[in-house]
Amino acid sequence: MAEYDKDKQAKEYYLDTPINTYGFFLKGAHSLDWGMKNRLSRIFRPDTGKTVMLAIDHGYFQGPTTGLERPDVNIVPLMPYADAIMLTRGILRTTVPPSLTKAVVMRCSGGPSILKELSDEELAVDIEDAIRMNVAAITLQIFIGGEYETRSIHNMTRLVDMGLRYGIPTMAVTAVGKDMVRDAKYFRLACRMAAELGAQIVKTYYVPEDFDTIIASCPVPIVMAGGKKLPEFEALTMSWNAINEGASGVDMGRNIFQSDYPVAMMKAVNKVVHEHLDPQQAFDYFNSIKAEG
Repeated sequence: MAEYDKDKQAKEYYLDTPINTYGFFLKGAHSLDWGMKNRLSRIFRPDTGKTVMLAIDHGYFQGPTTGLERPDVNIVPLMPYADAIMLTRGILRTTVPPSLTKAVVMRCSGGPSILKELSDEELAVDIEDAIRMNVAAITLQIFIGGEYETRSIHNMTRLVDMGLRYGIPTMAVTAVGKDMVRDAKYFRLACRMAAELGAQIVKTYYVPEDFDTIIASCPVPIVMAGGKKLPEFEALTMSWNAINEGASGVDMGRNIFQSDYPVAMMKAVNKVVHEHLDPQQAFDYFNSIKAEG
């Protein structure tokens, strides 16, 4: 039986110190469960509130994209420089060393190839498989304005429900088809819909005009999509603009692995996102790493 401590020194209850309510560093995440917050903290660095994701999931509908022909050769060496990697379960199982401790954001939608209507997607991963692979987040496309818009939203809400059941956040990616306008009005609509219907993270594209209004009107963190390959200085400038206007990170693929110097580019993007280097400083840093070979 435990000893009764009536004769011991009076206990300290710190009556003059309010109870700590432990707020959370990411917007919109304060009321989430502990497990989901913990996973979000693996994706977004708590010291900066930002993330640098490496997106290598292109093959799920494009096949062996340029730069992704041999991910074991070209991509695995880049992973240590990312906060999180976004990829399919096939590449995770076949190619990524299990010793890698970076956060995994797993692509969970699929179906059509680039030869078909891309919005005609279905969920393509069972939540139990995502749990088996210890993922930090699950993700899929939503096609606002696309032919199968409602299906893609229903896919997202099903994934959100499964993620909530097991404490895994869902990232919705705002896909843009060839007939959709890439402007702030469209992305405000798409991002807000994703957040309203339960996504804990939204990935969307940068637009030069009123990007800050997209951030302000979305109650969850927005991560900027890298999009098509740009010259390195332009990609760094786009990243800096997005972060400066409120984005919680970047998720880059082609602007990293299609660069002639992908490690240097990866390091330079980290400098922009986590250390607030401006585009010229980051580009100078990129060139210094490039010169070292």
